[in-house]
Amino acid sequence: MDPFFISDDFANQYADKMPPWGFNGLGYVTYKRTYARPIFEEGTDTVARTEEWHETIQRVVNGAQGIGAQLTEDEAQRLYDYLFNLKGSVAGRMLWQLGTENNQRLGGDSLVNCWFVDVQKPTDFSWAVERLMLGGGVGFSCDKPERLGVVRSAWVSHQDADDSDFIVPDTREGWANLIRKVFECYLGGEDDPQWMSYATHLIRPAGVPIKTFGGTASGPEILISGVEKICEVLDKAVGRTLTSVEVLDCMNIIGSIVVAGNVRRSAEIAVGRLDDEDYLMAKRWDLGDIPIERAMSNNTVFVSAEQMKDMPELIWEGYKGNGEPYGFFNLEASRQFGRMGEERPDPSIVGVNPCAEIPLANRESCNLSEIFLPMIDSPEELKDVARLLYKVQKATAALSYLDPASDKITSKNMRLGLGVTGVTQAMEKIDWLDETYVSLRELDAEWSAERGWPESVRLTTIKPSGTLSLLPGVTPGVHPGFSQYFVKRMRMAAGDVLVNYCRSKGFYVEPLRNFDGSEDHRTVVVEFPCAFPDGTIEAKDMTAIQQMDLVRRLQRVWADNAISVTVYYKSEELDGIREYLAEHWSEMKSVSFLLHSEHGFDQAPMGELTKEEYEHVLSTTSPLGEKLTGATMMSDDEFDAECATGACPIR
Repeated sequence: MDPFFISDDFANQYADKMPPWGFNGLGYVTYKRTYARPIFEEGTDTVARTEEWHETIQRVVNGAQGIGAQLTEDEAQRLYDYLFNLKGSVAGRMLWQLGTENNQRLGGDSLVNCWFVDVQKPTDFSWAVERLMLGGGVGFSCDKPERLGVVRSAWVSHQDADDSDFIVPDTREGWANLIRKVFECYLGGEDDPQWMSYATHLIRPAGVPIKTFGGTASGPEILISGVEKICEVLDKAVGRTLTSVEVLDCMNIIGSIVVAGNVRRSAEIAVGRLDDEDYLMAKRWDLGDIPIERAMSNNTVFVSAEQMKDMPELIWEGYKGNGEPYGFFNLEASRQFGRMGEERPDPSIVGVNPCAEIPLANRESCNLSEIFLPMIDSPEELKDVARLLYKVQKATAALSYLDPASDKITSKNMRLGLGVTGVTQAMEKIDWLDETYVSLRELDAEWSAERGWPESVRLTTIKPSGTLSLLPGVTPGVHPGFSQYFVKRMRMAAGDVLVNYCRSKGFYVEPLRNFDGSEDHRTVVVEFPCAFPDGTIEAKDMTAIQQMDLVRRLQRVWADNAISVTVYYKSEELDGIREYLAEHWSEMKSVSFLLHSEHGFDQAPMGELTKEEYEHVLSTTSPLGEKLTGATMMSDDEFDAECATGACPIR
């Protein structure tokens, strides 16, 4: 069957229609900043404008057909309508990449969100560089650093000379190869040199536009600085094996290298042992002298059901406001169960993605999509949206991947993560989920058998959905609304035309403030007044226990992967949380926590407003939503929007 493609005539029927953008037009700004691709003046590299929504959806549906989704004409048109009207969405990565030359060149790597690597050898660090530079988040292990071997004395020097041992090409692979060579100097085998000079004069200067991926080049300086910092960590470990915190620091420095340039944000999660005190102390910001790069990752610990009954006191210090609370990941339950109570063994799982909703094998990726539950009108519509999104995801899993190990495990597991969001805005629709899951399992058995593919080891999830949920203005994932009235703070590249657009409408703009109090004038924070509709469950209306009860319910009826949840809690709830987890952790796979209003984060993603404050701020601004002229810079300089904890990338 020849694939059916959406025609310009069909898409143009939607050109003058207004999608149901959320939060007084913030959904439109989010779309333009994050997902609208550049349209160049014919025959030039000059950006004339960026896509409008009807064009993006046409590109996405046709891109899905191009990778083998095999939708009929009626299915393709239904999917177009569902996506345009914000009933559901492919992953943010797919909104950005499907139907592009980059997608054709990079295959599946350009469409998946996150990865996990079980750190055992020098190439695992360079593998992480490539995934982060492609815009994916990376989870990594810190629990067995001794597997890397003893660190030997080495010498690495930056010398911009044509006779340097390695001249770094101006490519993603070039940067990754430099990092690989650095680690091989210190941790390599007998055949690997212990010294190296490298040159960076081929790398584009800072500020030069990157046409294929969007944004601007960061220049060589951040790479040089990052290599120096990595060498400082390794030099201190000569003659012994690395500690978990040294692995953490090396990975976080890598994340900081990729951050620069306002084109990507690094999302990382580190997973370590519960009995590793140094690891548990790694993000005690209150003690001072903590490297700023450690802000790159969420830190999580492996915790079994038995361990949860006798947790060390040190783990709870972060929950009292002393640094950051660590998340918990139940490896045993993730391997044993799909939906809780349904045995579906998956021994390949060794870790989890940065938002902790997809347990993963080594070098495996998470392949996501989303249903906006409040926008769904019936159980039948829910099933239809789910089945169409499934076909796009399954085609993505069948693509080739750049790394042979990633390609092999993806082809074997075909792991998908179809999510729902806006749950606490649509509690009455939870009853529709079990039947939808069953229909997906039936479809997967049939669809896979017809194509000679293995059935997917997992199909469903609930991810944080901080950015995608802004499009229709629904509550993120399983989380309650932060409050009915709130300010949403969004980070943008300072030179983006969206900044002036928002400023001209009266919205407050200020420079980004770093953890150390310094200001980053390359990035600004824009504040938007937002409100959820009456009847939305707010964080103040749900105790921490009630939030975890909801997670357990959805882990039974929907998510056969995991559920990413950041439980809002008050200090006085901590004892109850500990007792609850000791009793019920065997029924959960992952959880993290955040003090609702006493977290101490400057320029936090959201801040509570009273109704009067909301109406006052709203009265000082003009409505957003009319089509924007000019070209945005397509920056995704907001690493704490997609997850409540600040983990996932927005593309």
